[in-house]
Amino acid sequence: MAPKSQKQKSAGGHKNTKRSKTKQILPDREEAEPVTMESMGHPEIYPLVLTTQTQEIFNCQIDEDVTDEKPYKLIKKEDILADFKNRAAVSDFYPVKKVIQEYPGDELLVVYDKGFRYGLNFYLIGTEEGKENYLNRPEVPEEQEEYKEHTSEDLYIYKPPISKPWVSLGSEKEIDEESVKESAKQITYMISRKRSEFGAPVKFRDQNASSVKDAYIECTAYPDKNFIVKQLEKDVGMQVVPKVKDTSTQTRWTYPKNASTQYYPREFSEEEKEIFGQSKPLIDFLNNASISVEIALQQNEIMNTFIDDWKCLAEEEGTFGDKTDTHLKEYQSFTDLHNLTENMVTSISWHPTIYGLIAVSVAVRLSLEDRVHFSGKLLLQPSLILFWSFSDPIHPQLMLESPDDIFCFKFCPSDPNIIAGGCINGQIVLWDITAHADRIENIKTGGSRSKKATLKPMFLLEPDSNKEAMYIRHCAVSSIENGHKKVITDIHWLSDTFEINRMGSVFENRSGICCQLVTCSADCTICFWDIRSQKALTPPPIEKKKEESIEIPFDVPSTFLHLDLSWKPLIKIRLSKGETSLDHCPTKISLSEDHLLYKAQDKILAQSKVVKAGEMNPYHNLEGALANNLKPIEDFCTKFFVGTEEGGVIYTDWKMERDPETGRLMAKKPVNLYAVHDGAVHTVQRSPFYKDIILTIGGWNLAIWKEGITTGPLLQSCCAPKRYTAGHWSLTRPGVFYIGREDGYIDIWDLLEKTHEPAQSQNICITMITYIKPWTFTAKQQFIAIADYYGTLHILEIPWTLSHPSTNEASSMSYYFEREVKHLEYVEQRKKIREQEKKEMELELEKKKTKTYQKSKEQMEAELKADYDNYLELEKNTLINLGLIKVPETMSFMDLM
Repeated sequence: MAPKSQKQKSAGGHKNTKRSKTKQILPDREEAEPVTMESMGHPEIYPLVLTTQTQEIFNCQIDEDVTDEKPYKLIKKEDILADFKNRAAVSDFYPVKKVIQEYPGDELLVVYDKGFRYGLNFYLIGTEEGKENYLNRPEVPEEQEEYKEHTSEDLYIYKPPISKPWVSLGSEKEIDEESVKESAKQITYMISRKRSEFGAPVKFRDQNASSVKDAYIECTAYPDKNFIVKQLEKDVGMQVVPKVKDTSTQTRWTYPKNASTQYYPREFSEEEKEIFGQSKPLIDFLNNASISVEIALQQNEIMNTFIDDWKCLAEEEGTFGDKTDTHLKEYQSFTDLHNLTENMVTSISWHPTIYGLIAVSVAVRLSLEDRVHFSGKLLLQPSLILFWSFSDPIHPQLMLESPDDIFCFKFCPSDPNIIAGGCINGQIVLWDITAHADRIENIKTGGSRSKKATLKPMFLLEPDSNKEAMYIRHCAVSSIENGHKKVITDIHWLSDTFEINRMGSVFENRSGICCQLVTCSADCTICFWDIRSQKALTPPPIEKKKEESIEIPFDVPSTFLHLDLSWKPLIKIRLSKGETSLDHCPTKISLSEDHLLYKAQDKILAQSKVVKAGEMNPYHNLEGALANNLKPIEDFCTKFFVGTEEGGVIYTDWKMERDPETGRLMAKKPVNLYAVHDGAVHTVQRSPFYKDIILTIGGWNLAIWKEGITTGPLLQSCCAPKRYTAGHWSLTRPGVFYIGREDGYIDIWDLLEKTHEPAQSQNICITMITYIKPWTFTAKQQFIAIADYYGTLHILEIPWTLSHPSTNEASSMSYYFEREVKHLEYVEQRKKIREQEKKEMELELEKKKTKTYQKSKEQMEAELKADYDNYLELEKNTLINLGLIKVPETMSFMDLM
């Protein structure tokens, strides 16, 4: 038995020595060099991960193009180099780009690694020699293999194991530590009972524990140190076994069955009615119950008994007092990874009909001097408007090309496939994406296009891997000579309910579509444009038609071909400063009809459905503008607000008037001019709830105006700690608006909570915020798009408290604005009273002066003589007091006094 136990101990000791050895060599293993293909003896092999999209591009799909019988694929070198140009760092071959470029041959061998021998699903052979060795493996003859087997069997000699004495390496100490030993002391209990009570009957009864002393004992839990066992080491083995369960169910179907019944009401007979009507119990009951019934009816008339007071109270608290969910939540972000230039986002616009699709314009992040210096390089780089979808945050769905960087653009309210944008060089660009409408409408947004759907998170969406970004050229650009000379800072579509002529007069729009635009630029001009042809439509000769059809590129729609490079403004307005020859420089404008565009989404959906039904798009057959038989619209407000580069807010009219001296058309003088902001105004926006409330933001402060009130703004904030750079009203709450700052923070103002400072501030990014645009996806889900100076577009979800108004918020805000108007009127009245009082005081002073001048010569001489006598008397008394003159004896003491 001794040798057996010795073997067991030696085996245990050998196991423990292995464990101790592993503990000792761990530091050496960390310092060892990493395992590479060179250390494995295969320096020509480079493991790769080929995604499904890459496998489809190079026709090397698993189990289709590469199989167990043929696990390799020859790929042309030029195809891989072309993939580098298209996808750049996104390409799966990018880690071995240098190896592929230095490869001498024309075809590279890619092998499918089914067993993950080298760690990844594919590997690339980077040398011609390795490729030839893999494709032309030498075949070993069968005789030679049999000879090797025989020789190996003959050379093997069995050596029995030799027992050696066991040497202790310290394993018995570990075994002793891991063995389970009794650490707690054994406790012995002795329970005794009288012998006479054994087997006695037991009766249980209820008893109040508090009435009897010591009848109720509370047994609270407490830690017992005697029963705490510290587990030093535990080896557990687990094996995952899938559980398969087959279930089935059958819906019990009951077929429909028509059934009907007829019943007759049970009524008293005439005799029974007389008996019950004269019965005393019924009369007593009616007399007693009539009073309580009358009280209940009165209460029902006074108030609604079925209203849930707790529900209304919870709504008010959730809107104003609940601060648990008031921050904007990050939902998604978009960055153009394919463009290597440093761009910034200049403008944002959500697609009016396709939910989950947003367009942004980007511009190169350079100053004016740098633009002039790098003008040659900038001409080679495309200026784009990118269409991003929630289903694909990496690849843009569409890319609209323009001749220069776009700083503002808008979708047409009548047809979202028509887009107008303003360039930095002063040109207006028009795009028509009707031919690509099906492409962007079929984008998976995690649900249907109806508003009742909710967007799924980004990781649940399935982007189309075969989709490539499309570049769409513009249809038309305006004339350089007759348009703006500097960057276009704002652009708006005029409503489809009216149109204007060269004089600025307003007429009804019979076409029912938006055909006119208004732009403002840094060249101190505001221009109105008409997309219809301003000349009579005469059929051109057949030869010219042939020439034009040859010159037009095939991928450019002919929708606005009549405007290309010849488009001139209908009206050009200059905002003169009056006394000097200088003009105001407009940056943003707000027309009186802008508030209608917030409520035009349903109209756009209806029009887009009509166009899809087969009718001809009205923009493909535009009639000539400036028709003479249009009906004028009376009582139309032609005044609008303008924000300037100097920080001023102008209220002016777009109607033109003729100069009596020269006979030229000139703009009217501004109605009002206010110097409120201490920097360039970048936001002039009407409230989506009140058409006469305007928000202006510029420099370090903001102001809220009411159209028709000429005394000043209703609200003007103090200077902010950082300069404001963007702003926008909330689309669902009348008293909320968002303002972006240059330090990456966004200030959320809630006028129902605070009017002197923002309700809260939240950090969005590390750089300047350039644009803000909220959007309502459903009644329960709203988003806000925030762009920054580094070209990143942040999509954030608006919380419940900032998206759902209270029951009386609209009326409360209306009352607040009316109260501020009354306050301004009171201040104006006090100013007038103060001015009147000042005038009266000045008149009194003038009267006093005139009275002194009206005195006679004798009166003036008498007054001067009296003053001189008083002076002599004072001088005499002073000399007497000093002792320089003796007092006459006849003069008494009282005379001196």
